[in-house]
Amino acid sequence: MENIVIIGASGHGGMILDCVEKEGRYNVLGFVDSFKEKGVKLNGYEILGSEEDLPLLIDKLNIEGALLAIGNNWTRKKVADKIGEIAPDLKFVTTIHPTATIARNVEIGIGTVIMAGAIINANAVMGDFCILNTNSSLGHDGIMYNFSSIASGVCTGGNLMLGSYSAISLGANIIENITIEEHSIIGAGSLVVKNVKGYSVVYGSPARIIRRRRAGDSYLSGDTDTINRSLVRLTSS
Repeated sequence: MENIVIIGASGHGGMILDCVEKEGRYNVLGFVDSFKEKGVKLNGYEILGSEEDLPLLIDKLNIEGALLAIGNNWTRKKVADKIGEIAPDLKFVTTIHPTATIARNVEIGIGTVIMAGAIINANAVMGDFCILNTNSSLGHDGIMYNFSSIASGVCTGGNLMLGSYSAISLGANIIENITIEEHSIIGAGSLVVKNVKGYSVVYGSPARIIRRRRAGDSYLSGDTDTINRSLVRLTSS
């Protein structure tokens, strides 16, 4: 059983821990987090240090893999890139909760997380570092591009194309044959019935464009402070 760490000691990190424990493929040694005190425990596992400590921790603890527990898609990309610089030989693994349903001919990329009760239908593709959250579904022949995410309770029709860094928020519904381009956000509870251009915020039933956005703009509750601290840490190291 490979030794891994979870990067990000948060509520999302606790959910990923649950997936890993129930799946039983990896041995979790603890969390890595630059903004939490070393030695503090989350769900019974210690924070082992910061991202900058990874080279030392890898040698000391025989760490073989990692999972990113960062909900914001853009920040997850930035942290993944930084980890690649700090510890280039550390591989990212994938976890799938045992209650998830995975159809035949499905492709799942590295670093991707599939939560409890999620459904991936036939011939769907999930790229690298994607999130399919609790009780959500990816319809047949759908594609989630790298660093995209689908929140809890989302239902998508067949042939969805979800662009890189885009996010579908809680409880939204997407009809079949919809393309959501990169860096776009679908608001919670929305019904999407037509294609969405890149760098857009849309919500409503039916969903409509509310405003444009830039790469890295916050979209999760509590995002702004977390993103700012992460970017300061990444650019100063």
